[in-house]
Amino acid sequence: MEKTVIIVAGGQGMRFGQELPKQFFYIRERPLLMHTVDLFHVYDPEMQIIIGLQENFFSHWESVCEQFHFDVPHLLSPGGETRFQTVKNALSLVTPGNLVGIHDAVRPLIYRRTIDNCFEAAQKHGAALPVLELNDSIRQLTPDGSRWADRETFRLVQTPQVFQYNILMKGYEADYSEEFTDDASVVEKAGFKVAVVEGNRENFKITTPDDLVFAEAIFESYRKRCGFY
Repeated sequence: MEKTVIIVAGGQGMRFGQELPKQFFYIRERPLLMHTVDLFHVYDPEMQIIIGLQENFFSHWESVCEQFHFDVPHLLSPGGETRFQTVKNALSLVTPGNLVGIHDAVRPLIYRRTIDNCFEAAQKHGAALPVLELNDSIRQLTPDGSRWADRETFRLVQTPQVFQYNILMKGYEADYSEEFTDDASVVEKAGFKVAVVEGNRENFKITTPDDLVFAEAIFESYRKRCGFY
């Protein structure tokens, strides 16, 4: 089955306190977004790539692509006020019938096997996402303070979250709800189940300047282990 990935880069970068959003910050002398796009293109050169980006950054992205001679084929879709709207906008560009992955632009350290596992599970089950076991103990907040919770019943959620085309389109017929924290929650609300597969710990979401430093530090190890380089 043919594949599409929607790379969600609609954020404004408020947490970094900078004029440019974090997807344009450099790691290994290139913007984060460029690394992420490259990963999926190397994984499958025939994959349709759609970037959900705020329209006021279209020209900046195009100039960066020209600067780096970055010629990976992709489409730009206007970002919305929420992740939900950014993805919904991009769905109009998806080739009907494709398996559709949705991935955070600021997760540039994903393994090939993680991508493989997500697409294979989605083709079999309809929807799938990568998760990680919790290593630390956790507590649940209560009106009176907090209490122990069983970490074995919880998982950390990553991307790409991958869906069969018809399931994803059905989910996004809904109006926006604050319950929609990711794409899996959208399709679950429409009545579909989501399978989970093992993620990789390097595939973390870069949200602070310290995360950039950490990503730089592990990049060489990642290159040797991820299966792309």
